[in-house]
Amino acid sequence: MIKQITSALFAALCAAGAAHGHATLEQAQAAPGKAYKAVVRIGHGCEGKPTIRVRVKVPEGLISAKPMPKSGWTVDKIKGAYEKSYNLYGAAVKEGTTEIAWSGGNLADDEYDEFVFRGTVAKETPTGTRIYVPIVQECTDGAFERWIEIPTLGKSSDDYENPAPFFDVVEEPRS
Repeated sequence: MIKQITSALFAALCAAGAAHGHATLEQAQAAPGKAYKAVVRIGHGCEGKPTIRVRVKVPEGLISAKPMPKSGWTVDKIKGAYEKSYNLYGAAVKEGTTEIAWSGGNLADDEYDEFVFRGTVAKETPTGTRIYVPIVQECTDGAFERWIEIPTLGKSSDDYENPAPFFDVVEEPRS
């Protein structure tokens, strides 16, 4: 009996460890109309190969995105039109950064690092919305990991092998 419990506990711990190996976001919640600091965590390489590029698709509803420079890495920003116009500090915003890529570095498979950008959650975004942030991790020798799967109706991120990380839009806590 104890052996079975120990085996089940070990299996559960291994599964939890595997889930934490994906690209993740540090902050799980954000409020409409407020800044959101997205800390993208990359916890491993691609099949043992080092990471040399991290690309983030800035999702609709996260506007005015700006990457944080990272020593040893080059930052590229791709600009584009938003699907709709948003109000940001009283001005209509119809376009902005839609993708951010950090490249030129070398993150070994057995090392961990974070890639940071900041944006504003559009105030038009209703609370209860889940915003997915697709990430593509490129490694040497053409290897890659794509953390881009967004659940369809009736499914959750747990149903996918390579789920996109996400955060939930919540009402701002009152002080």
